[in-house]
Amino acid sequence: MATLRPLLCSTLLVCAGAQAQSPDAALASIKADELLQHIKVLASDEFEGRAPGSIGEARTVDYLKQQFRQLGLRSGNPDGSWVQGVPMRGQKPVPQFSYKVNGKQVSLKFPDDYVAHSTTPGDHAQIRGSDIVFVGYGVQAPEYDWDDYKGLDVKGKTLLMLINDPAIPDPNNPEQLDPAMFKGKAMTYYGRWTYKYEIAAKLGAAAAIIIHETKPAAYPWDVVRSGGVGEHFSLQRKGADPDAPTVPGWIQLDRARELLSAAGYDFDQLKQQALKKDFQPVVLKARADFQIDNQTRSLKSNNVVALIEGSDPKLKHEYVIYSAHWDHLGIDTRLPGSRTEQIYHGALDNASGTAALLALAKAYKALPAAQAPKRSILFLATTAEERGLLGAKYYATHPLVPLRQTVANINIDGINAWGKTAQIENVTSGHSSIDELLAKYAAAQGRKMENDSRPELGSFYRADQLEFARAGVPVLYTKARSGYLDRPDNYAAEVVNHYVAHDYHQTSDIVRTDWDFSGGVQDIGLLFQVGLEIANGTTPQWHDGSEFKAAGARRLR
Repeated sequence: MATLRPLLCSTLLVCAGAQAQSPDAALASIKADELLQHIKVLASDEFEGRAPGSIGEARTVDYLKQQFRQLGLRSGNPDGSWVQGVPMRGQKPVPQFSYKVNGKQVSLKFPDDYVAHSTTPGDHAQIRGSDIVFVGYGVQAPEYDWDDYKGLDVKGKTLLMLINDPAIPDPNNPEQLDPAMFKGKAMTYYGRWTYKYEIAAKLGAAAAIIIHETKPAAYPWDVVRSGGVGEHFSLQRKGADPDAPTVPGWIQLDRARELLSAAGYDFDQLKQQALKKDFQPVVLKARADFQIDNQTRSLKSNNVVALIEGSDPKLKHEYVIYSAHWDHLGIDTRLPGSRTEQIYHGALDNASGTAALLALAKAYKALPAAQAPKRSILFLATTAEERGLLGAKYYATHPLVPLRQTVANINIDGINAWGKTAQIENVTSGHSSIDELLAKYAAAQGRKMENDSRPELGSFYRADQLEFARAGVPVLYTKARSGYLDRPDNYAAEVVNHYVAHDYHQTSDIVRTDWDFSGGVQDIGLLFQVGLEIANGTTPQWHDGSEFKAAGARRLR
């Protein structure tokens, strides 16, 4: 086993043995037309939306294996295979949800009013007469002296909770959010739906229902709806799911208002109360009934793994991992129209990132022998990211190479399809010394590194790099969604907002004739150069202020 050690570097972490020459041939190998061709294949009708456990998965895995093999890579699993099996349970729910308040039974319509599924392994799940409790944001955050539960026993109860973090106004400027509380405008992990379900399960709740609001969620109800109607996946486990209660779900805002109003409460007033530390959970005089009938199956989905072995006899036992999820949402045959109109093609999300993974592999293979990376490069195409980062979660707990020897993860989830930009946004900014490398190579491109322009989206917590960070591996995740060159000032907001509002997790995320991948090529080249310097000996370190530094210390023990 190679010994990981902090390296003595300059302020930009340019260490002895780091890349000295510009790898021009490798960068030149990254081509927009090849990216587009990969995306066309992966987002085609033939691949049926790339749902885990489907014929679309089989075709995707075969395509990726073929492409990596043609590029001259080795299989990435130590057992000699190109895949890591990810054992999962698939459940397609047919839910019923009603509540009783003031003697009146109200039934909600799936999936227009709510979405819900069950986490229990059987074909049926039932909750009867569960007290409904409004728990504000559903957050326990001791570092902020914040507890929305106040010791209330919620075992067996149905929790109704707000989306995102508590949006606390800045006492010095009420029009802004307090930077001392939940990172101000930026989302923390407490704002993620995954956290809300995890804390509900930890406290023994029977169900947890999040109230959807379009503005704080940054996506419309249709996104929730499309994610709720298909097959749900979870990792195979013995016993209860620690990541969610028996029934996790979402409720449309107007239906939540009606429920609270029927119980004698005003949604807006409760939301205001929930912004205070002294908020007390509200036990509503209402009870919930759930019945979930599932089509259940066990399946083994696949992470695809390919390897370029490092050239240094010692450093080759250490690894840089590039990752991108290959999966999307599959098909919903209940939608109107032709079969094509029922397929969630996932062209940008994330056929484009998967194409970038192949482009990066090609770039590394294009390096002259004298410039070959000293550390090994593992290319990881993950499954079930759309279902809760499951492929990355499984890899992080069942790594194919020891995490102690994994020095960095660079994740790609969507690439820029709208032209070159003057800047690159670092979603993972402030967490590790990879920031300095990104700034260095962005400057070499004549660009600036900027912080996330939309921190309220919580992008750090919504993509696969989160699972690596939680395991203590320094991570990088970037976006190019601002500062477009030769475009009007409002162009960035126009194209990004249009995509989120109309195409994100919709059947309309298809290949477009007006795409311009010159910016995507620019960004992939940037990630290549950052990864190459790390692969040649620079060892990223967690910053003191990062919540993941403690996990990084545990990883190296």
